[in-house]
Amino acid sequence: MKSSKSKHPVLKKLSDMEISESLDQVQSGGGKDIPNKLDHRFQNKPPGNRDLLEKGAILQRDGTYAIAPHIPGGIITDPDLLIKIATVAKKYNLPAVKITSAQRIALVGLKENEIDSAWADLGMDPGAAIGLCVRRIKFCPGTTFCKRGLQDSVGLGGKLDQKYHGMSLPNKFKISVSGCPRKCMDTLINDFGFMGTAKGWTVYVGGSGGINPRFAEILAENVTEEEGIQLLDRSIEWYKANAKTNERIGSTIERIGFDKFKSAVTGPRH
Repeated sequence: MKSSKSKHPVLKKLSDMEISESLDQVQSGGGKDIPNKLDHRFQNKPPGNRDLLEKGAILQRDGTYAIAPHIPGGIITDPDLLIKIATVAKKYNLPAVKITSAQRIALVGLKENEIDSAWADLGMDPGAAIGLCVRRIKFCPGTTFCKRGLQDSVGLGGKLDQKYHGMSLPNKFKISVSGCPRKCMDTLINDFGFMGTAKGWTVYVGGSGGINPRFAEILAENVTEEEGIQLLDRSIEWYKANAKTNERIGSTIERIGFDKFKSAVTGPRH
């Protein structure tokens, strides 16, 4: 990702506490040419699906569209960004602005011919809310803000967001980072999850919600941040190599076997 001297308004440093450098560098400004941008990351568009994948716009029941700018971790440190979002909502007379479960702010009710100009007004990159890709990296306040935090969720989450957000995969892929065993980021129902403890990170894999929910399984315990990222890298490599079309990683693990999966991603490289 290209660096910039100016900070994105989402990631501006607080005056009385420091947000991790990795999170601060997730975005340096909207609309730049970044890896995994929208027109490359969405594949296998389902027939009859009227979501506008290339525009990051989701069809609503009434035929209008919703867009959701990328806000890493849902952290906003510059109130002017909220004012900008509100100004865009007022300009297009939108019926609702919704806080999403993916830690984004969705603007609901745009007409199709308003989508491009709304994005231009926002000056922000779309969140990967749709498509076969890493949809989002959700992370809690961790030791940056929370009195119960045991590990730096914001720091790890920012690094994961920078590296994986929007990456094309066989199916949607959701990552979560919880800074303590309370698992407030739903670690057990995400494709890949981190849980902070006093001794390091516990890593989970294969969880999902939806119609057929599945609890994630423990892949490793008491690992460092670097070791956890390596496990995610190797898990994604394995998933790409072994998944069937539109298969979530948990289903791939069930089909092949957790022991074989774990051996492949934790064992020595051949």
